[in-house]
Amino acid sequence: MERRNFMRTALAGSAAMGASLGALAAADATPAGGGERAYMAGLLQKMAEPVLSNMASGALQKKFTLELSPTWDGRDQRVAYMECFARLIAGMAPWLGLPDDGSAEGRTRRRLQQMALQSYANSVDPASPDCLLWQGHGQVLVDSAYFTNALMRAPHALWEPLDATTKQRIVQQVKNLRRIDPPYINWLLFAAMNEAWLLSIGEQHDPMRMNVAIRKVNEWYVGDGWIKDGESFHFDYYNSFVMFPMLVEILEVLEKQNGPFWNAKPVELLAQALKRMQRYAEHLERFISPQGTFPPIGRSLTYRSAAFQPLALLAWRKQLPASLPPGQVRAALHAVHKALWSAPSNFTEDGFLTIGFAGHQPELGDWYSNNGSMYIASASFLALGLPATDTYWTAPALDWTQKKAFAGARFPKDYPVTY
Repeated sequence: MERRNFMRTALAGSAAMGASLGALAAADATPAGGGERAYMAGLLQKMAEPVLSNMASGALQKKFTLELSPTWDGRDQRVAYMECFARLIAGMAPWLGLPDDGSAEGRTRRRLQQMALQSYANSVDPASPDCLLWQGHGQVLVDSAYFTNALMRAPHALWEPLDATTKQRIVQQVKNLRRIDPPYINWLLFAAMNEAWLLSIGEQHDPMRMNVAIRKVNEWYVGDGWIKDGESFHFDYYNSFVMFPMLVEILEVLEKQNGPFWNAKPVELLAQALKRMQRYAEHLERFISPQGTFPPIGRSLTYRSAAFQPLALLAWRKQLPASLPPGQVRAALHAVHKALWSAPSNFTEDGFLTIGFAGHQPELGDWYSNNGSMYIASASFLALGLPATDTYWTAPALDWTQKKAFAGARFPKDYPVTY
């Protein structure tokens, strides 16, 4: 009965998508951050609606036409559906977790949440056409971590309402992924995230998978807010995509649950990791040009705005460093989103994301890239998890660092840190 209710609620309003987007866009004239919030919520809905409406009805794998990188490595293409759903929902979770309200945004959010719940049910239901690929290629370990990260970010909205059978199936599928031996790179954090989520819901978990990941990431710290991805340094945005957000959120669970960690206290490691992520966030903010552009460097460039996940995460957690006032971060991220997402070719005619950076640029895809991979871009929308009344949205917009610098205004110099 619960699943049928999910379906009825989720799909009843799908025809209202255009009206809902129009209502959000109409708010663009509101003071302070109201316009930015309306733009962000409308853009996230545009990204999410085709995925969740189809997956809730068991039609995603039928309707989602795959686009593969020109250098695709030949792995089972069905990994794309897990990537699409899991990465999308990880970024949406804080927004979906907001309390219900009577606003146009609130009604849209509630409908998408119901779609997400049915999508979670379908993802592990062997009888559903949209049961995800939990076996086979090791890529599932990567995206299972986004799948569980979303449940950790919004348990009241995404985990607790699920029926007992779906919960049991999810737990079992996640535990079964211990069959995958992760390489000593950022993949260690994917295994650790799953165990942290299991710990957070009181399930049997493997402390070793968390502890090894935390110790290795700390060994890879090179200083001034930057972490290597394995034994060598890569100048890219993997500190944003994986390293800092997952490290901090895993440590939060360890600290809250008083989990075991060899010869160290999770509370101290969490404080250290948070300070380092705040420092890295200062660098990210300085990357943003006066026009909202930023350096197109490194691997996985097609993840677009996910490069700014740490700024969005810190904003949502109310943990931005004192050097980055909320109105400044909001204005800077709004400029980034406008610069990246203005090109219509970011989306197909059916509304799904394409491979690219600022538009459709398939040649930028890596050997592991498909259009499902692109949904990690939702990670830059985490600040939508703050209510519209929060100071992040109501504070006056401020110029960000490069905008001040190139206007000849005063701006703070930058110095390295030693923590």
